[in-house]
Amino acid sequence: MFFAPPFSFPIDSYVRLTQGSAAKDVAEHLKDRNIIRSTFMFEAALRWYGDTSIIAGEYYLTGRQGVFTIARRITSGDFDVEPIKITVPEGTSVRGITALLSAVPDFDSEAFYEIAKDKEGRLFPDTYFILPGEDPTLVLKRFEDNFAKQTSQAQVALAVSAFGRPMEEVIVMASLLEKEANNSHDRRLIAGILWSRIELSIPLQVDAVFPYLIGKGSRNLTKADLQTDSPYNTYVNKGLPPGPITNPGLSAILDAVTPTETDYLFYLADRGGTTYYSVTYEQHLRNRAKHLGS
Repeated sequence: MFFAPPFSFPIDSYVRLTQGSAAKDVAEHLKDRNIIRSTFMFEAALRWYGDTSIIAGEYYLTGRQGVFTIARRITSGDFDVEPIKITVPEGTSVRGITALLSAVPDFDSEAFYEIAKDKEGRLFPDTYFILPGEDPTLVLKRFEDNFAKQTSQAQVALAVSAFGRPMEEVIVMASLLEKEANNSHDRRLIAGILWSRIELSIPLQVDAVFPYLIGKGSRNLTKADLQTDSPYNTYVNKGLPPGPITNPGLSAILDAVTPTETDYLFYLADRGGTTYYSVTYEQHLRNRAKHLGS
């Protein structure tokens, strides 16, 4: 009798189990929801399967299920729900990732943003499969673990080590490159320019920080915007911003540490995305007049 589901079992519903829940607490929660009859029999069923570790997430209950079925499911992660495919493009910010995750049913995207907002640059852009109602902490861990895995590859680790700058600086530079160019050739040239500017104590003057900083693109910036009081403002401060502005992919990370040696110190992109380079400020002004009309 105690193995059978209650008559009032909540058919066609979800039950959410949180990370770190003790078996006793889960048993009480399931009994309160009329999913099991006896907390004692549920905990016995967990011991029968040899594992009292609860896998957090949202479980779909298609129909009435006995206590052993429930115990098996929550110790094996059998959610009985289809994951949602989320593809994060390279160069997406934490805010952008949060917006993508908001498409996942019952996912607490606000909670995700609160725990992820200080992780900019270290959430690896990739394709992820997110369960409805999945714990934001677990989702964030998957992003971070993927970043650690990808950046520890020999090709990346050796290139960063050979370049000689800390990974933190490399990630900041790569995050800028993601927004400054859409191909490796231009990213490596721009990396060469920006690293040179740092060495020469010339402000980077990278417009890509402003959408992150004040939500405005380079075409809409005013002279007042360029004087915005922020450590991220690359017009009034020298050197790199204090942190990344996007989450870069491997290509941009490698481009940041394999810059093209060049005498160029200036560049701009026209409205079609073609980048033009110059050695002197006078040449840069001519390029701007020719390609941007200003």
